[in-house]
Parts: sequence; structure tokens; C-alpha cells
Amino acid sequence: MSDEETTEEETTEEETTEEETTEEETTEEETTEEEVESPEVQTEEMSPEAKIESLEAALEEAKAQVLYAKAEGENIRRRSAGDVDKARKFALEKFSGELLSVKDSIDGALAVESTTVDSYKDGVELTAKQLLTVFEKFNIAEVNPLNEKFDPNKHQAISTVDSDIDSDTVLEVLQKGYTLNDRVLRPALVVVSKAK
Repeated sequence: MSDEETTEEETTEEETTEEETTEEETTEEETTEEEVESPEVQTEEMSPEAKIESLEAALEEAKAQVLYAKAEGENIRRRSAGDVDKARKFALEKFSGELLSVKDSIDGALAVESTTVDSYKDGVELTAKQLLTVFEKFNIAEVNPLNEKFDPNKHQAISTVDSDIDSDTVLEVLQKGYTLNDRVLRPALVVVSKAK
């Protein structure tokens, strides 16, 4: 083969490749134009009655979704109200169960026929310890402010007494107070000092 023949073959191959590429681009453009025209054709083909029916169906579906959401919200509200009601009714269930053991101890002490003062005292001390254990379990704390500064948030002054001790110091605790999770259940009844 000569150089001229090789050059002619290469030129012919390049022309053929260019023609194929041009034909492919033309085919792609025609396909794209057809795809673009398709939705317009479909929209134009839809009659007004069909459009109305389609929109009415969409409206009914939207109404159904709204009703479903509303019903679901109502169900959640009812369940929540039921849960709150149950929580209110049974909030003291664990605490009450623990107190039953203290009641059983008292009943057991009262059922004993041959007793002495010492055995009663021992039984009462054990029952008091049992009750304190229940209190600790449920964060009920005793307030016994003897010789502490008077705190009107936790103490209730029954009387004041002239004293050499600093003013507003608790001299005597008449009745202990109690707190539940640092909230006062009952203030301590106290006698407070006042300056002479």
C-alpha cells in the first residue's frame, strides 16, 4: 500500500464517523422534541370534564387525609387522657405497697398476747426503722432543725422565747417536719429565740 491510499482510507473513515455522529445527534434531538411535546399533547387531549373529575378525585383524597389526621389526633388525645387518669389513680401504688409492710408489723405487735414494755418498745423501734426505710426509698426527708437558723419556708414558729442565743435560732422542735423531693409536706413546729 502506498501512502496516498492509506490517507484516502483514513479520510473516508473520518467522513463516515462524522456522518454517523450527525445522524445520532439528529435522532436525539427529534426524540427530545417528541418528549417535550408529549405532555402538551396529553393536556390538550384531556377534556374539561376529565380535568374536573381528576381534580374532584384529588380533593376527595385530600379530604380523606384530613379526616384521617383529625381522627388520629383525637385517638392520641383519648389515649393520653386515659394514661393521665391511670397515673393519677395509681400514683401511690408503690408507696402504698411499701406502707403495707409497716401496717403488718403493727398488726403483728398487737396480736402478741404475753408482752412486756420492753418487747413493745423493741417492736415499735423496729417498725419506726421500717417506716424510715420506706420514707428514704420515696425521698421523704425528716426536718428536725434543732439549734439551726429559723427558715420560714421549712419551719413554723409557734412561739418566741427571750434567749441569750442568737436571734431566730430554733430552741425546741415541737413536731418534726417532712419534705418530699425537697418540697415541704409539713413544716416543723418550732419555738424560736428572740433577742433580749
